[in-house]
Amino acid sequence: MPYSKREDLPESVINVLPPHAQDIYKEAFNSAWDEYKKPSDRKKGGTREEAAHRVAWAAVKHKYQKGSDDKWHLKS
Repeated sequence: MPYSKREDLPESVINVLPPHAQDIYKEAFNSAWDEYKKPSDRKKGGTREEAAHRVAWAAVKHKYQKGSDDKWHLKS
């Protein structure tokens, strides 16, 4: 289920990521949702939704890192 706006993201994402990181998550999730339609396209198996969430978190971690304060910060 792709997300049309930031507010549609799971609360677990909204509650921990800053707005820009939420946008990254949403776009990466939606892209992966389209890309991994067929089970044979998913290297780690699992559902389409699980694959999309893995891709989305990886995209966030490319630009953000979790700090010692337990908050996500843009990498410098």
